[in-house]
Amino acid sequence: MDFQYTEDNLQMQRTLRQFMERHVLPQNQAWLRLADSGVYPTAVIEPLKLLAKEAGLWNLFLPGLREDEPGTRLSNMEYAPLAEIMGRIPWAAEVFNCNAPDTGNMELLHLFATPEQHERWLKPLLAGDIRSCFSMTEPDVASSDATNIQTTIKREGDEYLINGRKWFTSGALHPNCKFAIVMGVSDESAEAPRHSRHSMVIVPLDTPGFKIVRNVPIMHHHAPDGHCEVTFSNVRVPVSYLLGQEGAGFALAQARLGPGRVHHCMRSIGQCELAVELMCERALTRRAFGKHLSENANIQDWIGYSRVEIDQARLLVLHAAWIMDTFGNKAAHIDVSAIKLVAAQLQTRVVDRAMQVFGAMGVTPDTPLSFLWSWGRAMRYFDGPDEVHLRTLARVELAKARANLGATAAYYSAN
Repeated sequence: MDFQYTEDNLQMQRTLRQFMERHVLPQNQAWLRLADSGVYPTAVIEPLKLLAKEAGLWNLFLPGLREDEPGTRLSNMEYAPLAEIMGRIPWAAEVFNCNAPDTGNMELLHLFATPEQHERWLKPLLAGDIRSCFSMTEPDVASSDATNIQTTIKREGDEYLINGRKWFTSGALHPNCKFAIVMGVSDESAEAPRHSRHSMVIVPLDTPGFKIVRNVPIMHHHAPDGHCEVTFSNVRVPVSYLLGQEGAGFALAQARLGPGRVHHCMRSIGQCELAVELMCERALTRRAFGKHLSENANIQDWIGYSRVEIDQARLLVLHAAWIMDTFGNKAAHIDVSAIKLVAAQLQTRVVDRAMQVFGAMGVTPDTPLSFLWSWGRAMRYFDGPDEVHLRTLARVELAKARANLGATAAYYSAN
């Protein structure tokens, strides 16, 4: 495997950094002011999207882009450093049409949409004209085991009838959000295999019976585009809004979640890098007890540990990206679990150190650190909690050992 970036990719990294410094970062305060006032900052985002398109920084995340689809066709390896650069400002990915949950939904539609669905939903998503959301997690069951999902999708003639309650349907409050992809039980028969009972359907948000109940805060932070609790009360959509095949919901979920997890990890590394930069500058300029904080051995240790831990995580991410590019997304299943586990714990650990160096200021909105910490903490749940990924990794190791029981006997003492 070769993790050396091509000159073209290095140039794109330089172009993106310059774009972030010249156009995105100067708008950060305006975005935050509007978001804090309860207004989604489309007035900030939309002009930047036009500039990003002109700069060729559009739809960078989708390796399978066709010639007639807008964007830059990059491999996962090529996209990784770009996502890291975008991740330094949490809202920046939307500027480049590389934001969750739309990226995952575009992946799904790209793989499984009918021609009609492609025309109505995917084309405007790829153009950045609309946004979308994804409804899978439910408040009434342990969604880490998705076979618990209770929302029903029942066929009645030429329609599907949808009933259920979801939450953390991120993006549903975005003013341009036009549809949700919803996962629910379509086969309630006892004899149906556990992983063949679910389907996904497209639900326009203006469909009667769809309701946004509330915007659920994460550690008291309200996302302006929403992490929403939503309900589906006798929602009816045409059977043509089925995504893929009936009973294929789990297969679609895995197709969607794999790349999405990698993208989150890529952005997380960028946020960790920012936290280290903030921590180092604060340590160099803040004095206590007659010396700069940077002279304290414990703070030097935090900086040193943060450096090597970030670099380790980046290598894991690049390795997963390389496997996806070389052998396909499915082959990277274990590697994706590994980086999702590592990146989420890395973010809370590194940002916590930076917050400690900032003292009381670290828990205020005056720096991005408290938000980055809360997002890192949330990462330990979404797209699968730590425990699920640990179990996945452990099962693989145990299977290896089971297949080779006794292989370590020669390493024991003769006594």
